[in-house]
Amino acid sequence: MLVWLNQAGWRAAVAAQPQHEAALLQWAAQDWPAVVRRMDANVDADVVCLGLPLPPDANGRKVRLALSARLDDVAKVSRAVVLRSTVRSSGAWRGRLSALCDEAEASDLRVFGSLAMQALTGLQYVSPTSDVDLLFQPVCRRQLDDGVALLARHAQHLPLDGEIVFPGGGAVSWKEWRLAMTHPAKVLVKEMHTVRLADTASLLATLAPQPMLEML
Repeated sequence: MLVWLNQAGWRAAVAAQPQHEAALLQWAAQDWPAVVRRMDANVDADVVCLGLPLPPDANGRKVRLALSARLDDVAKVSRAVVLRSTVRSSGAWRGRLSALCDEAEASDLRVFGSLAMQALTGLQYVSPTSDVDLLFQPVCRRQLDDGVALLARHAQHLPLDGEIVFPGGGAVSWKEWRLAMTHPAKVLVKEMHTVRLADTASLLATLAPQPMLEML
């Protein structure tokens, strides 16, 4: 999830982290978004926790700023970036990502991480060691199975990583899920307030039994 702060929100962020004033003022001036992260413990109900990943420095060092903002200081919220919108910024991956997008029309693939930030800001985030971090939100078992199979095929040619987001918001690594369906095991579920282990059956139970169009 992406969050755009208003000017009061950026002023509060600078006041909280003056050592990163230059970067925060650049984000505010360019109206670039921050990224929602897992909630810190004991934060007020009207606070959202955010991350701001800066581009790697000359030595490849990555700095991620941990921010928080009052809901009153949130100007806009959006889902993660649509994968197809990042293809133009994807460099050497462009051809193979286009092929993935063509085949994934029904899957509504989203992207986060380095590729998303590079597309949003125009700054250099992607490196030869970067992954393509995808978000995939199936609503039924068939979409889940088809989507995981699709990612596995394209992962032979692309450094695909990322998560399946189940109804309710719990996210599971699609690679871990694929392995658990072959060799039954619990999977790590990331949620806004916690991380927990869950069996695959409990997550499958959150999906619709069949595609919505077939239910009409």
